[in-house]
Amino acid sequence: MNMKYALFPGCVLEGAAAEAYTSLKKVCEKLNIGIEEIPNWTCCGASHAQGVNDLAALAVNARNISIAEHMGLDIMTVCNTCTLQLRVAKKRLDEDKALREKVNKILKDSGHPYEYKGTSKVTHFLWILDEHPELLKGKVEKPLSGVKVAAYYGCHILRPEEVMKHGESNQNAVYMENLIKALGAEPVPFSASHKCCGFHAQLAAEHDVLTVTGQIVDSADKAKAEAIVTPCPLCQMQLDMYEPEGRDAVGSKAEVPVLHLQQLVGFALGLSKADMGFDRHVSGQKKLKIG
Repeated sequence: MNMKYALFPGCVLEGAAAEAYTSLKKVCEKLNIGIEEIPNWTCCGASHAQGVNDLAALAVNARNISIAEHMGLDIMTVCNTCTLQLRVAKKRLDEDKALREKVNKILKDSGHPYEYKGTSKVTHFLWILDEHPELLKGKVEKPLSGVKVAAYYGCHILRPEEVMKHGESNQNAVYMENLIKALGAEPVPFSASHKCCGFHAQLAAEHDVLTVTGQIVDSADKAKAEAIVTPCPLCQMQLDMYEPEGRDAVGSKAEVPVLHLQQLVGFALGLSKADMGFDRHVSGQKKLKIG
C-alpha cells in the first residue's frame, strides 16, 4: 500500500526534537508512506500566537494549509499541538465564509500566491496508523514481546473533542493501546494517560508543571511500565528532559524512558536505537530494553 502526505513538521522537529523527524522519515520509508515537507511552512503558533493576534495566527495556518492544497495532498503532522492549531483554523475557515474571505484577502495582500479553499484534510501520524492497520502487516520484524508500554496521549490530541475527535470517544480513547498491541508490546493502563504535560506553562508556572511531570512519570512507573510512548514531541520533551526535576518535585524515584511514537514503531520494524536517535534522549537511557 502506498500513500502520500504533505508533512507539516512544526518548529520542534526542526530543532529541539530533531530525532523525532529523522525517526519519522525512516519509519515512513519502511511503511511506504510518502511524505513531502510543506515548503516554506510557518510555525502554527503553538497556542501562544493565537492569544496575541488571533487573525494573524489564523492567516498563518490558512497559508500553511493552502500550500498543501496546491500540492494536492492532505496534511500529516506528528505534533498534537500543530494538529490542533491547523484543525482549529480549518474548522473556523470552512464554517465561516466571511472569515475565509477576510483571511484570503490578507494572504493575497501579503503576496501569497494561493488562496485557502478547504480541500486538504489535516491528520496525525497516529491516526493514520490507526485507520490503516494494513500498513504494519508483515512489517513487524522485531515484535516488542513482553515489553510493558504506557500510552501517554497528552491533551491536545484529545481536546477539544469537537475539533480533535477520532473514533467513538476521545475520553475513552484506546487507539494508541491498540497500536502498542499490534507492535507486540503490552499496553499498561495508568491514571495519567490523558493528563496535560504542562509544556506550554513551563516558564510561567515551573513548580506546578514539574509537579505534573513527576506525577505522570510516577504514575507510569507504578503501573510497571518499562517505557512511556507519546504521539507529541512537546509532551516527549517535557517528560524526558524534566523527568529528573519532576522526580524531585513529587519525591519519586521513578525513571522511565520516554519515546516518540515513531521510535516505538521503528523498533518493532527492526530499526536500531541509533536509527531512531535515542542517544538524544535524557532519561532512562540504560533502562530501555528494546531497540
